[in-house]
Amino acid sequence: MKRILGAGFAGIALTAMATACWAAKTPDVQEAPFGQTASGKAVQVYTLTNEHGIQARIMTYGGTLVSLKTPDRNGKLADIVLGFDSVKPYVEGVPYYGALIGRYANRIANGRFTLDGKTYQLPKNDGPNSLHGGDKGFDKRLWTAKPFETKEGPGLRLTYVSADGEEGYPGKLTTHVTYQLRNDNSLSIEYEATTTKPTPINLTNHSYFNLSGNPQNTILNDVLLINADKFTPINATMIPTGELQPVAGTPFDFRKPTVIGARINDNNEQLHYAHGYDDNWVLVKPHPDAMTTAAVLTDPGSGRVLEVKTTEPGIQFYTGNFQDGKPAGKGTVYNYRTGLTLETQHFPDSPNQPSFPSTILRPGQTFKSHTVFIFRTTK
Repeated sequence: MKRILGAGFAGIALTAMATACWAAKTPDVQEAPFGQTASGKAVQVYTLTNEHGIQARIMTYGGTLVSLKTPDRNGKLADIVLGFDSVKPYVEGVPYYGALIGRYANRIANGRFTLDGKTYQLPKNDGPNSLHGGDKGFDKRLWTAKPFETKEGPGLRLTYVSADGEEGYPGKLTTHVTYQLRNDNSLSIEYEATTTKPTPINLTNHSYFNLSGNPQNTILNDVLLINADKFTPINATMIPTGELQPVAGTPFDFRKPTVIGARINDNNEQLHYAHGYDDNWVLVKPHPDAMTTAAVLTDPGSGRVLEVKTTEPGIQFYTGNFQDGKPAGKGTVYNYRTGLTLETQHFPDSPNQPSFPSTILRPGQTFKSHTVFIFRTTK
């Protein structure tokens, strides 16, 4: 592993998650090979370490968050995201573990949308619909990487240029995604994009979290709060109906911390369609671009807490409903519901839903989005 950066500036005070036994670390970025793409191009993985020893590994294939090590209530580090030890499983088609998703995260109905009077056809890779950018979305592309370091902590700026017409989308789209592992014990992800033609855009990170640090444990005992009083109900093909349905009185009410498994098997049409939770919540925000808390996830066993803040209007909560143990990752298997996602986003199928917040980016505009994952512990 090659050390790229490592400035020795003075540390800041430890946060509530740190314990007295921790020694101060020198934040740095290290680079190492991680395998090759199917066409033989080299893939690199960058390890970011903040001054408290929290560690994030990000590879250039898919801009993927491969691992994320945070401490439990006793200060013991463990990996809290699912992933793999080389690029090979990702190249062979593992579904989106830790990847950057684009051009359009989530589903577009019938793989089709009309923009400025012209209809565009996308690949149908999820039944009748297009999912997560099509057959070869941003998760299957090789990004260029530039490591950096500021007083806030080490980071990695990734860039990918999507050609006009790629996966059926109009316009040449230039996307930058900046990961920064901050010394306040948070992982910041900033998204920025410009286009040469009007195009839909919806970017997110698709990490599967297991806060216990042991992927043999399911996520059903975790406690979740979602800052939303509505969600977007779906039809049998997982496409939003266009309604904004109140969560009150439904299994989708997470306005107070609730055990994930408490209602996941309720006799509810929406849960039947998704085989569990796989839905978009409409976040409560003082204004559309506000950075607000979207969700707070707690693992009672380890004491780990994950708070998600975002400028996005929605969040997709998915409970690993199709995990089946294949392929093995990081020396173990990922069985049914051993990971969950909290994907900050615009709403699914927005190009076909005029009442939803617009996802159309036009030339001369700059798409910007910011999500922060904050790590702490509880007793």
